[in-house]
Amino acid sequence: MMLLRLLLWVALIGAIIWLWRRATRKPKLRPEQPTAQPMVRCATCGVHVPQDQALQSERQWYCSKAHLPRNGQPRDQS
Repeated sequence: MMLLRLLLWVALIGAIIWLWRRATRKPKLRPEQPTAQPMVRCATCGVHVPQDQALQSERQWYCSKAHLPRNGQPRDQS
């Protein structure tokens, strides 16, 4: 009977400590998640890249300078 009473007190004190710690701790700050950026498709190879990293020429998007058309001619996709 004495052991049961001791276990009850230990459990009660543990619960009080757990509740006190939970109530007094600072809330965790969530890191800001990056906002989604629109993706565009390269007119030459079809790779999707973020719009802010893509190059635009004559209403078309390109993933790199190498894929930009030369003299207004679209590149062969062979």
